[in-house]
Amino acid sequence: MSEYLIYFNQQWVGDHSEAWFRSRGPLAMAVVREMKATGVYVFAGGLEEDVDAAFSADATSGTLTFTEGRYVDTPQYLGGFTVIDVVDEQAARMWAGKLAVACGWPQEVRRFKPQPAE
Repeated sequence: MSEYLIYFNQQWVGDHSEAWFRSRGPLAMAVVREMKATGVYVFAGGLEEDVDAAFSADATSGTLTFTEGRYVDTPQYLGGFTVIDVVDEQAARMWAGKLAVACGWPQEVRRFKPQPAE
């Protein structure tokens, strides 16, 4: 089994009416329920859209420093993500496709590196 991250940037969502967004929630939750039922679900969640509430932790100078706000100010930011544990890339593609259809916006997929042996 391999773990995959399925995610989207908030800017990929586009401008839609409140009614449109409300209609997508049940569709996305149905995919999450299906993931849970088939045993591939690890975690899923949407992130708060107020990026000014973010903070960063940085120890690259040798001293841990916390900074209010995003680490790098960029026009795009993560909107939400799902982690799945599936047998292969084909299965990851299938779940990403289901989420893209349900949500109504693109999803990007990346495989996690294998965990090192303990």
